[in-house]
Amino acid sequence: MLGQMMQVPLLVSSQIEFAARYHAPVDIVSRGVEGELRRSTWGRTASRARQLANALTRLGVRQGDRVATIAWNTDRHLEIYFAVSSMGAVLHTINPRLPLDQLRYIVDHAEDSALFFDTTFTKLAQFLSQQATPVRHYVAMTDAAHLPDTGIAGLVDYEGFIAGESESFDWPRLDENTASSLCYTSGTAGFPKGVLYSHRSTVLHSYAIALPDALGFSARDTMLPVVPMFHVNAWGVPYAAACVGARLALPGPGLDPPNLVDLIEREKVTCLLGVPTVWHALLAHLQATGKKLTTVKKAGIGGAAVPPRMIQAFESHGVQVLHAWGMTEMSPVGTVNWLLPRHDALSDDEKLALKCKQGRPIYGIDVRIVDDENQVLPHDGKATGHLQVRGWWVVDRYFKRDSDDARHGEWFDTGDIASIDPDSYVQITDRAKDLIKSGGEWISSIDLENAAMSHPAVAQAAAIGVAHPKWQERPLLVVVKAPGKDVTADELQAFLATKIVKWWLPDAVEFVEALPIGPTGKVLKRQLRETFAGYVLEDPPTSTPA
Repeated sequence: MLGQMMQVPLLVSSQIEFAARYHAPVDIVSRGVEGELRRSTWGRTASRARQLANALTRLGVRQGDRVATIAWNTDRHLEIYFAVSSMGAVLHTINPRLPLDQLRYIVDHAEDSALFFDTTFTKLAQFLSQQATPVRHYVAMTDAAHLPDTGIAGLVDYEGFIAGESESFDWPRLDENTASSLCYTSGTAGFPKGVLYSHRSTVLHSYAIALPDALGFSARDTMLPVVPMFHVNAWGVPYAAACVGARLALPGPGLDPPNLVDLIEREKVTCLLGVPTVWHALLAHLQATGKKLTTVKKAGIGGAAVPPRMIQAFESHGVQVLHAWGMTEMSPVGTVNWLLPRHDALSDDEKLALKCKQGRPIYGIDVRIVDDENQVLPHDGKATGHLQVRGWWVVDRYFKRDSDDARHGEWFDTGDIASIDPDSYVQITDRAKDLIKSGGEWISSIDLENAAMSHPAVAQAAAIGVAHPKWQERPLLVVVKAPGKDVTADELQAFLATKIVKWWLPDAVEFVEALPIGPTGKVLKRQLRETFAGYVLEDPPTSTPA
């Protein structure tokens, strides 16, 4: 017997229309490329999205066509998000930090028919226009007064492109499994792979991340997504914000700490979202200037492990850190860290240790760990294995691929090594490719890095394995000192000896001005391994893995 309920498809168009119908006057504040602060609303965003859909239809864009963007987090980018997917085309957000060969590759692979770009990225648009790519139409996301002289044939400005178009558009009633957007992985190993999201997966992900035990969004929030809209759809924040009618403060290119603090305080932001590298700079700025975050209540942090010191720093401002984990292949959120009621009795140190884990699965995601033979391991907080996931917004296969090695039956192998405790808290111990194997035992680079970054003179740290004739590999710690602070290798070694087991101690410490950061804000371990290839330990190891 089937239920007798309405069959209404889960579509992105329903999100923007809901926001327009029930949250029309709610602010969308955006920092523009020219530095101006623009103000819109959910009602105006919906109207302009319909205008854009009409303009794209006039241009010849049809259902299933891929429309690319190279753009910051702005109101215009938000309009493109909803217009393209709602009309049945596929939004392809491009990370401008990718190398040119990868940029060219994904535009070709996606078969993008049109490209919208912020004028910051004019040179990238020019580069693509000079290649034999499938892109036929270019739109600069500005007005006529600021349209750059690019030499790109047929280039038009965004405001002129939608001017005069009707604010009415009948969004098609699509099958909810229709593709809505396309994101490519960061390409840390080979060329990027495409992940093609559906309307159904996008809407379900929006519901899930808004739940109280996930990121907890509501109409009372003013959200500042520093995580880029060109990276995994800004963690799904634009869609979820529309569903709950939250205010959005979009930073555009103003990602430096002074601009962020100004926007946070000016707009009374309550919720921050971004990767640790961004918040490291913000917290350092706050400490140097003596300023405080007066309105922020929570900060969703993901993309890399959150150091304990960062959690403590945010908490000193009265900000609750929501340590989250996910990946492009998961739309991206999979786990979020909230303490359970029974943890209230824990000491502050015990709570901090728990908060450093990546959290518990949110509804719609299932997790497990397996050994090298794909045998399921216990969730006892001790066993570590390959982390696998399945769920409503997990990739089935990569774009234009029939099958993938990452699939194990109905499970997707994330490439992470993790443990899962009896309360289902996931703790990522490393990426499988970043583990350091010493004397047949594994050393977690994440734990070693977090221990190093708890030293007040260490701003950033990265641990990699270097070859050793006896132990196979030993850890090399690469460190960036905090501004105005100093520490020697011996002092840091002595400090680490109080934090980690003896045989995990790095055999050498190298100080650098900066760590290589990839397109998504993560440290590029592969580049570090290349930089220190052939590294020779000056002294024999003082400890053994025994």
